[in-house]
Amino acid sequence: MSAHGELVLVTGATGKQGGATARRLLAAGRPVRALVRNPESAAAQALAAAGAELAVGDFDAPETLGGVMTGASAVFLVPPAAFGPDGWDVELEARRGEDLVRAARAAGVDHLVFTGIASLDREDDEWGAVGKRRIEEAVRSSGLRWTILRPVRFMENYLIQGFPVDGIREGVHRHLFPAEVPIQMIAVDDVAAFAELALTDPARFHGQILELAGDERTMAAAAAVISEITGHTVTYQELPEEFAAGMGAEVLNVFRLTRSGRNWHADITALREIHPALRTFETWLTETGAAQLKPILAG
Repeated sequence: MSAHGELVLVTGATGKQGGATARRLLAAGRPVRALVRNPESAAAQALAAAGAELAVGDFDAPETLGGVMTGASAVFLVPPAAFGPDGWDVELEARRGEDLVRAARAAGVDHLVFTGIASLDREDDEWGAVGKRRIEEAVRSSGLRWTILRPVRFMENYLIQGFPVDGIREGVHRHLFPAEVPIQMIAVDDVAAFAELALTDPARFHGQILELAGDERTMAAAAAVISEITGHTVTYQELPEEFAAGMGAEVLNVFRLTRSGRNWHADITALREIHPALRTFETWLTETGAAQLKPILAG
């Protein structure tokens, strides 16, 4: 049974995944209530201009969450990241998600769609996924209909500036992944597309955990594709284990796991059957990525 027309509360609405999901739902004519901390921010105002109802709330103030869900049939759940110089704050991350799940139950919400993080070949909690897996457990045991999305690395990460890894600086993409091991990636808007599908047809997607990816390339090959499409030479630099260790124990675990045969494992062919417009890396670059990268590469 389709839920088209029923109100969705979108959390993280001024962020990447929440914003993309809110825009897709609005474009499809679905009523959206966007959870924001600052309704005057440019991102919040853009959502309001697109037709979203703004609701002020804060994951770190659970008492603000119940009222914003009144009348909502579904919640798109993406708690704020809890990663800092010392690594993941597992307790904070888990508590944010668990508090919202409790508030959703109390408010009479019917369906939860939670977007977390992909798993490495098998269920694991040894690389920074501990908080997200705890939220998943709260979602699964909520008694509500639920869908869990587990996206891999975003194609949009190539646009990041000012972070120790990812992004491109002076023509070099630096990361911790092995240069010649295929790594999966996905466009943020495709995560939103799967969220929209689940929110539109909760009966079909209830109880599903979807590992999400749209393409798979080695880091060196991805740099070559960027070079070809943008016309600017980009190379890949694999950062050493010492660099990973300096970013914390969880990041060091990722470094070691990806060199021990563990990797993301989304079934891209099966996902494309669900969402035929699932983007390849070239498609993302041609549509939007290259235009956003060119000023960075020319700088």
